[in-house]
Amino acid sequence: MLTVKKKDTVVVNTGKDKGKKGEVLKVYIEANKVVVSKINFVKRHKKPTQTEPGGIREKEAPIPISNVMLICPKCTKPTRPKFDTLSDGKKVRVCKKCGEMII
Repeated sequence: MLTVKKKDTVVVNTGKDKGKKGEVLKVYIEANKVVVSKINFVKRHKKPTQTEPGGIREKEAPIPISNVMLICPKCTKPTRPKFDTLSDGKKVRVCKKCGEMII
């Protein structure tokens, strides 16, 4: 189970966007990377087509999952969550700082 899921709020630990917060848009499980909104913009050159003009487009690029840290929705602090199992056997993420479940 990964520590970060889609629609989680994360903060970047390293790199040019260090300290910035954003929402996870996509998680690449096999590559251990995440795409975060408004973080790690790269420029891509696009050739013109019959429907769209060409030009330079900016989009978010994936960053390693180890370079982001989950922000707890309850205490709003960056945390590395621990995993607990409920009585019905379901695995959940728990904030190490405040002890609340992260859903």
